[in-house]
Amino acid sequence: MIGELGAKGTRAAVVISAGVTPPLRQAMLDAARPYLLRIQGPNCIGLMLPRIALNASFCHRSPLAGDLALVSQSGALITGIIDWAAGRGVGFSHIVSLGDMADVDFGDTLDYLAADTNSRAILLYIEQLTHPAKFMSAARRAARSKPVVVIKSGRHAEGARAAQSHTGALAGSDAAYEAAFRRAGLLRVHELQDLFIAAEMLSRQPKLVGERLMILTNGGGAGVLAADRLADLGGVLAKLSPTTTASLDAVLPPTWSHNNPVDIIGDADGRRYAAALDVLLDTVDADAILVMNCPTALASGTDVARAVMDSAANRRAAGKVTKPLLTNWLGDAAAAPARQLFAGERIATFETPAAAVEGFMQLVRYRRAQDELMRTPPPMPPGMTFDATAARAVIDRSLARGQTMLSEIDAKALLAAYGIPIVEPAVARTADDAAAIARTQLASN
Repeated sequence: MIGELGAKGTRAAVVISAGVTPPLRQAMLDAARPYLLRIQGPNCIGLMLPRIALNASFCHRSPLAGDLALVSQSGALITGIIDWAAGRGVGFSHIVSLGDMADVDFGDTLDYLAADTNSRAILLYIEQLTHPAKFMSAARRAARSKPVVVIKSGRHAEGARAAQSHTGALAGSDAAYEAAFRRAGLLRVHELQDLFIAAEMLSRQPKLVGERLMILTNGGGAGVLAADRLADLGGVLAKLSPTTTASLDAVLPPTWSHNNPVDIIGDADGRRYAAALDVLLDTVDADAILVMNCPTALASGTDVARAVMDSAANRRAAGKVTKPLLTNWLGDAAAAPARQLFAGERIATFETPAAAVEGFMQLVRYRRAQDELMRTPPPMPPGMTFDATAARAVIDRSLARGQTMLSEIDAKALLAAYGIPIVEPAVARTADDAAAIARTQLASN
């Protein structure tokens, strides 16, 4: 069928079918090659482009149109994400199910989406990669143009085995993936809901220029919880300078905390919040602001939310430099109207102090990843040499033995070929050999 389609001028095909055997898979690729026909799949749920109402899939519902691109190796996961997103009004520009990646893979898709103007962020679900060099090149290009957020399954041995049985390919070392994602400027998250939180945070917030967080709250306990969580995650709590403290003294009652978290007391209304927020947005002490509110009978949380939004809007209208602004309105029914207001204004809002701090740390991790993306490798240190012939010999010898992992002896030989200092290894085949080697080492020391 692929051959017939190619002969008729078809340029691409989505192969949904599972159970494509290796010989049939190769025959399919061979039939496509003369026509430069690209294949998505097999064993995938299909392709959806909601912006043009294309649904070439067997998903149970059509996704909303929007500006997030979702690329996933797992088709079943896509159906769950679409259902979750529809209930929250989240829409997509592209939904691509890659399946077994006989041809089109993550590298191809990222390369396309990097230049796509309809997607403001790219979300990836990865179990394993093919063509790592192509992926790294495409990922680095995409990460320069828009946020790329990735979930990589198989972080632990049990998950890796499950991923291998699912896709039929080795999941690979998670440490290697972690390093690759970081070097390519991608933000890695571990939960599905964090994909969307990160996409919203990264594509809607001003660029984070530092890592210091200032916390503004009407409840001391809530502020302490946020500060504790920030410390757990290795974040930096901003310190109040004497200048900022004096500015806050001028607009707050004398009983405010005089420290970060900036506790402006439980009876704080919208006017007090706005006055304190204006000071914190102007100060150079902080790089981002987390505004928290605990419901009380003394002030309306909804009115406070409007005051916070007005303060941010006035700053933008005045052309002033803005900082990332996050909000956490505690409670359920009392906090719901405020959260809806924030969502409407694209201001990040969270239900718990921990979730808010974790949202901030996503900004921090993304900033670090972007720094690494732009960093160039240092030159070879003086005196370090590289013996390409010796390194190639180690690799060729191991491949000839059918090894998939270097032995300790070979691994150290490879490191030595790159000029990296090692502890010289010695092979002992018997207990007497080990004793002799030990005596020699002791004598030389």
